[in-house]
Amino acid sequence: MSEPASEAPPLDLHRYRRVRRYFLRLALHLLWWDLILARPGLRRLRRPALPRWQALARRYRLLAIDLGGVLIKLGQYLSTRVDVLPREVIHELAGLQDEVPAERFEDIVATLEAELGAPLAERFQKLDPEPLGAASLAQVHGAVLLDGAPVVVKVLRPRIETLVRTDLAAIALAVSWLEHLDFVRRRVDLDALIGEFRETTLAELDLVNEGKNAERFAENFADTEWIKVPEVHWPTTSRRVLTLENVGFLKIGDDAALARAGIPRPLLARRLYAAYMEQIFVHHFVHADPHPGNLFVRPLPLPGEDPAALGPGMPVPDAAERPFEVVFVDFGMVAEVPARLWATLRELVIGFATRDAGRVVRAAYAAGILLPGADLEQIEDALSTVLDRFWGIEMGRLNDVAKAQAAELWREFGHLLLDTPVQVQSDMLFTGRALGILGGLAMQLDPNFDPWSATLPFARRLASEDSEDGGSGWWGQVLEEVRQAVVLPSEIGRLTRRLASGRLTLRSSLAPDAKRRLDRIERAASRTA
Repeated sequence: MSEPASEAPPLDLHRYRRVRRYFLRLALHLLWWDLILARPGLRRLRRPALPRWQALARRYRLLAIDLGGVLIKLGQYLSTRVDVLPREVIHELAGLQDEVPAERFEDIVATLEAELGAPLAERFQKLDPEPLGAASLAQVHGAVLLDGAPVVVKVLRPRIETLVRTDLAAIALAVSWLEHLDFVRRRVDLDALIGEFRETTLAELDLVNEGKNAERFAENFADTEWIKVPEVHWPTTSRRVLTLENVGFLKIGDDAALARAGIPRPLLARRLYAAYMEQIFVHHFVHADPHPGNLFVRPLPLPGEDPAALGPGMPVPDAAERPFEVVFVDFGMVAEVPARLWATLRELVIGFATRDAGRVVRAAYAAGILLPGADLEQIEDALSTVLDRFWGIEMGRLNDVAKAQAAELWREFGHLLLDTPVQVQSDMLFTGRALGILGGLAMQLDPNFDPWSATLPFARRLASEDSEDGGSGWWGQVLEEVRQAVVLPSEIGRLTRRLASGRLTLRSSLAPDAKRRLDRIERAASRTA
């Protein structure tokens, strides 16, 4: 097994300048079209947003295909956000799932022999020249071990360390430009965020670490019969080479193959969602890259079928409905939920699932997402309104309903969104990324998937565990009292300063229901006039 390099490789300056140039053009585009021309009197000069963003996405896709590396991973993530980005932009980026060019087979063989310290024939009976898949950082080849066992071999791309460090440097530069925007700086700890992104990305360059992650994930789900993780073959694994059991079954994004095999896609969406709830709230260890290339579905035999006929890559007989396993691969990008956020996340999911806006707001404040000075009562009223409007809406309709109500919601709560001091938690970056991709996958598998009802049983289970653990509840109350004691002096100081300066005001507000009725009366009066 080879040792990691002691010194970081130098940057590729030509590549760095190309990536920097793209992000600079993107920043200037935003500044001109979406900030300067958004001012009153200049809006008539603006071009429609969709064609502009489509062109930017196309240029990014071409740059990422040409350069590879971290740019491919970023584009793949964005291409799964069907819940956020327009379909036209998604279409431009979707090709990055399949357009990653492969390395020369001779270079792959050279890497294997150097890493494993022996000629290829002494380690493998066979290695397929054509890759099964080419990803941004590595590519995968089918192989057969000396004992005849079929495996897949993941090999890092040549010079990938240089390419990754170059891309990270360019992205760090782009992030540093954002630090000059006060609106962003008050809400995101950019230094912590880029540090987390850098650390996680560099960890993907150590395939021994990925093998250990796979084994830990498998152990977490050892009692879940419908989840499968490939076994690691350690004698042919090193820092740049990872050999795994072959689990190349049906791709989770291949709708036609799933339908022919009889895989019930609504059940698949629910199981995938449940698996991520378990990862985040129970194991605190998350498979953070669930794009369609990293998830497979393993068809299981029906009564009377030969299990050997359902091997990896083999055609699956048509069926009306058959049992299956969800197969997770690629554990290079994982996220650990920090201990300080465990209790907060439990409170958040219970609050959302039970439509308890107050519980959600209190949890967000305790976690530091809502900073001191936030108007918690107004935020609670606003969140209660949002939960009432979107509760029970299926994933497939969520985007359309949100667009239809966006203007009204902004009219009601726009000032609150702009004035509320919030801060993104950098150590939850990749967990949030995984949930974003999961939302897109669930929508693709089942447009009628209802995340609310899928979350409710899990939230009830967490709430039940909390109520049974009296000591935990008592300790939580103690922590809350301590937190209030710490915050109280600063709140008293803020109140005193406002009183001394003559800026102390007394504000009263209607109850949320009364306020909404009054708003409807006002709008009706306006339409009548």
